[in-house]
Amino acid sequence: MAPSAPHYAPEALRFMRSLKRNNDREWFNARKATYEQQVKAPTFALINAINEAMLRFAPDYIRPPQKVAMRIYRDIRFSPDKRPYKRNQGAWWARSGLEKTSGGGFYFHMGPDEFVIAAGVYMPEREQLLAIRRHLEVHHQELRRILASKKLTSLLSEFDGQKLTRPPKGFSPDSPAMDLLLCRQWGVAAHLPPETATSPALLREILKRFEAAAPMVDLLNAPLIATRPRKPLF
Repeated sequence: MAPSAPHYAPEALRFMRSLKRNNDREWFNARKATYEQQVKAPTFALINAINEAMLRFAPDYIRPPQKVAMRIYRDIRFSPDKRPYKRNQGAWWARSGLEKTSGGGFYFHMGPDEFVIAAGVYMPEREQLLAIRRHLEVHHQELRRILASKKLTSLLSEFDGQKLTRPPKGFSPDSPAMDLLLCRQWGVAAHLPPETATSPALLREILKRFEAAAPMVDLLNAPLIATRPRKPLF
């Protein structure tokens, strides 16, 4: 009998639902072993399986699990919300060379209320935002074709672009790309039932969406790769 594709056990979902109700260090520390075994370890196994499949359609985004898996701990230094833990376990694949930037990539998270699969550029930094807008001013039709493709629309929906109310500085209001240039982020997402995490079909559900979104992610990252400074040879 073939081994089952990586997915989460029901205990992982129960843990995340309990964490939502008990978001404090004392509760978490008493159950840290459960987190490590039921949430973190399956996340790493899932990442490894996704990495293997991404060799086919997104090889530049493959990274080791410890770099892809997101920390469960929240950064509360400057937040009025002092709850120490996130409500979901996420994973983020950045493109090689853009790991320390806000470039585009692939994402999923499992949590008590939903399982999210997404791809795109989320809240880019100012310089990257400008580079992407300049790129889209020329390549907007290409992005439109990708976003309108049946393969993509059957699996994912565009997420909120956080649109400006006025044209961004330096761009003509009459630009045929203006609807895209008004956006401050670009991407697609699928919000699935939380029980998706425990399905043996989980890996397949993630991969078919990542593959459908790969041309969009590559298009959005193209200007960021082109402007990335080269390291000196000597």
